[in-house]
Amino acid sequence: MQLSEQEIIRRDKLKSLRELGINPYPADLFPVNNTSKQVKENFEEGKKVIVAGRLMSVRDQGKACFAELQDSEGRIQLYLNRDMLCLGEDKTMYNNVFKKLTDLGDFIGIEGELFTTKVGAQCIRVDNFTFLSKTLRPLPLPKTDEEGKVHDAFNDAELRYRMRYVDLVVNPHVKEVFVKRNKLFTAMRNFFNAAGYMEVETPVLQSIPGGAAARPFITHHNSLDIPLYMRIANELYLKRLIVGGFDGVYEFSKNFRNEGMDRTHNPEFTAMEIYVAYKDYNWMMEMTENLLEYCANEVNGTTETIFGEHKVNFKAPYPRVTMTDAIKQFTGFDISGKTEAELFEAAKSMHIEVDETMGKGKLIDEIFGAKCEGNFIQPTFITDYPKEMSPLCKEHRDNPELTERFELMVCGKEIANAYSELNDPIDQRQRFEAQMALAEKGDDEANGIIDEDFLRALEYGMPPTSGLGIGMDRLIMFLTNNPSIQEVLFFPQMRPEKKQLELTEDEKVIIGLLKTENNQPLSQLKDKSGLSGKKWDAAIKGLAKHGLTKVAVEGENKTVVLN
Repeated sequence: MQLSEQEIIRRDKLKSLRELGINPYPADLFPVNNTSKQVKENFEEGKKVIVAGRLMSVRDQGKACFAELQDSEGRIQLYLNRDMLCLGEDKTMYNNVFKKLTDLGDFIGIEGELFTTKVGAQCIRVDNFTFLSKTLRPLPLPKTDEEGKVHDAFNDAELRYRMRYVDLVVNPHVKEVFVKRNKLFTAMRNFFNAAGYMEVETPVLQSIPGGAAARPFITHHNSLDIPLYMRIANELYLKRLIVGGFDGVYEFSKNFRNEGMDRTHNPEFTAMEIYVAYKDYNWMMEMTENLLEYCANEVNGTTETIFGEHKVNFKAPYPRVTMTDAIKQFTGFDISGKTEAELFEAAKSMHIEVDETMGKGKLIDEIFGAKCEGNFIQPTFITDYPKEMSPLCKEHRDNPELTERFELMVCGKEIANAYSELNDPIDQRQRFEAQMALAEKGDDEANGIIDEDFLRALEYGMPPTSGLGIGMDRLIMFLTNNPSIQEVLFFPQMRPEKKQLELTEDEKVIIGLLKTENNQPLSQLKDKSGLSGKKWDAAIKGLAKHGLTKVAVEGENKTVVLN
């Protein structure tokens, strides 16, 4: 392992601490009795406190210094005086342990007394400090100059997402996003629990990927010797519980879809789904707008939030627009009664990318997505979807071509999807068979497997039911003004980290020569390297294998260049 100069120095300090008899990683409980926030909120001159956290800054003043300690709730100032910390003749703890062997980022425990500095700052006068954990890598700490400009900020998105543990330490505002995420889940639970609905858990590994149109992740169960699928939705299992006699059930579920990644999609995401017996989609619309108004207030203290350039208000009620009217409004095209061929030609005329595998539902979805959804900024219910788009949804009571479905659009993105649930087992079988036909046609998102057990459950009878699904990641994006889903996930999916190449000494010699002067004749470069024929051949082949160099041939001339 190649270590930086800083990493080598810290390992030397680690060794020195152990030589002094100090365990840099003690197992003992440290008796913390205050956090930084509690110290500030309950500040009392002369009060004894015990705190712990990371050392984040030190201002050395010789025989004394000021420092900052950061814990889970913020920062508190420390004052260390050599003679107060080391009461006897031995000043090792201050002169050596603290000033020479302690680094920024180290975890330390502090026992001391509260006092107010001459400039009015709340501070802990340190009587004793304990090493709790030695850090071996330096934190990328931002610095603010006298003009307020920030330097060396840790703001590279890929590094922040890959090393979220560092991001949370050095960028305190990031933590607030996840505090609000927690508040959202708590608020939603409280809303449902107060209404008497029950939180449940359903399988993540499923024998049939049902409940949505998406490409699943596939795995294999060795003992049963069967393929299993990571769930794309939990809908069909929650409906089984309604069949079983529950009047209202909900679940926060991790779902997995083997599809593309972008600023609003992650292959692993969190959804909330709730099903309530004896309700319909009209009731669910009212419940949804009241739920989101309540959650926005609980998370932000207001129903208004800023998202990009838009001010969004989650105050109920929300407008309702049918899918047919939305498409007619923004394209002038009426989808009512149109055949698949007519929809296909209409989409092409609108310059929407379509292909022969798409059925009516997919074509309508493409038209709406390309031409309509971006126009809905304030929370708006898009209602009454064509039947082909909603294989699990009840036929509309007034129009057999439509279903009783709505999606909630905010800033051009869907954050909620709800139905009057289909509970006719014969109609449901026909819808499943239509999905199978689409799958056979080549639609890789259509479900090509009929869930016979779910149909059996419906045959035992499911009462009239309404269901709702909310994308929790996308909702918290809106409530925290984050345009990227990666910002609201602790550990978003990333491409594999590129490993640093470990070159041989001979390869380093050649690279060094080419960095001085690129594009050198092969024979000349070989002479300069001073390598034997065998070593030269091995090194030049190794560099080519790593993709670092290539040999260009022009006639009888061969030159080596850096890629």
